[in-house]
Amino acid sequence: MKFSTLPPIKALLAMIFAGRIPRMLKLPLVLGMFLTSPNLYAQQTNAPSDMNPQTAQLLLQRMDQLEATVRELRAALAEATAAIPKPTPPQAAPPNQQEPEPPAEHPMSEGMDLNKTLLRIRGFSDVTLHGSNLKGDNTSFSLGQVDLFVTSDVSEKLKFLSEVVFEAGRDNAFGVDVERLLLTYSFGDFLNVGVGRFHSAIGYYNTAYHHSTWLQTTTGRPFLFEFEDRGGILPIHNVGMTASGRILSGALGLHYVAEVGNGRTSRSPMFEHVQNVLDENNRKSVNFAVFARPEAVRGLQAGLSIYHDLLAPLNSPRIGETIFAAHAVYTGLSFEWLNEALLLRHAPQGTSRVFDTPGFYTQVSKRFGSYRPYVRYQYVNASQSEPVFSDVGLRHGPSVGLRYDLSDFVALKLQYDYTARGRDQAIHALAIQAGFTF
Repeated sequence: MKFSTLPPIKALLAMIFAGRIPRMLKLPLVLGMFLTSPNLYAQQTNAPSDMNPQTAQLLLQRMDQLEATVRELRAALAEATAAIPKPTPPQAAPPNQQEPEPPAEHPMSEGMDLNKTLLRIRGFSDVTLHGSNLKGDNTSFSLGQVDLFVTSDVSEKLKFLSEVVFEAGRDNAFGVDVERLLLTYSFGDFLNVGVGRFHSAIGYYNTAYHHSTWLQTTTGRPFLFEFEDRGGILPIHNVGMTASGRILSGALGLHYVAEVGNGRTSRSPMFEHVQNVLDENNRKSVNFAVFARPEAVRGLQAGLSIYHDLLAPLNSPRIGETIFAAHAVYTGLSFEWLNEALLLRHAPQGTSRVFDTPGFYTQVSKRFGSYRPYVRYQYVNASQSEPVFSDVGLRHGPSVGLRYDLSDFVALKLQYDYTARGRDQAIHALAIQAGFTF
């Protein structure tokens, strides 16, 4: 019988004690040799009894060597075990002493787990082919707003929403606008408080339909509720604080909205229309609206609102601005009827003259399967000497169109608009639009 295992064991032991084996590898090697040596010892003790004396003598010598090897392995094991550092038990912090701050590479605690915010992103856009007889208005394909509507449940009470819009101007260059950015805290059904940039609760259309043509029946908004950068006459957007909720009214379903904000720019038409960072004066705009949603007629809503601000145009007296609005709308599954009227009043300080601009629109549509024909009539009449909107004048006329829902996410629309403009030439316009959501 041959015992060729001992020389490698002794060689490894020599390397261990000579420090040629890293400390982290000593323990595994020693344990392996320790577990192997008993097997060798057992093999030797089980030798046959009929072996000659010389072989027996050699076996006894090998046994002595193995016993010495076992003692060396045990000593090496004890040394390697003693070299392993023992973990230090955690010590309790002294009384009245704060716990240490988390390391910089782990700045968020469990309470800030972003996976719990339920971030949701919805997209809207459209492509339109349009043309008219208006001088300088060429027949063109137009890319609509690319609207990314983002909402998040920051917590059970805190909600966040934003509308980031990518839009091309008349110079064909794309720009980015944060149209809405609102953080809202809910105290319950009767009080919700939000801060940020929002759509003013003037009338109905402005808070029912935001930056998406797909959501609207028609290809565009009524002129009264057109966006500021497209010639609209209302402060569609505002930056400030808003509060809303229910009013105890039983089946009448009364709600309220109260807003305070920077209002709109009036110093120059070249300035940004929405005062996102700085207000041009210390006066704030205020708006209050109340509306009813009776339980007896689902889809019916009727309400009133009043808005007031102080404008400060350059090289002109300050102008008091008041907007009265009323609406009565019905939006059912297949039938829609929208009616809104408002009066925009400008009163320059230092004079008794007041400029009133009345306006209204009515819109009716009926669904037949995937088809929804509609008609809308709108009217606005601003004085030629109006101090803020001298280029509006008298505008009125009908729009007729057809919406076809190609799928749950794509709508095709065809619309004709006729706009009479007092003594100016009437405008005939035609638009074909594909609006979609994704």
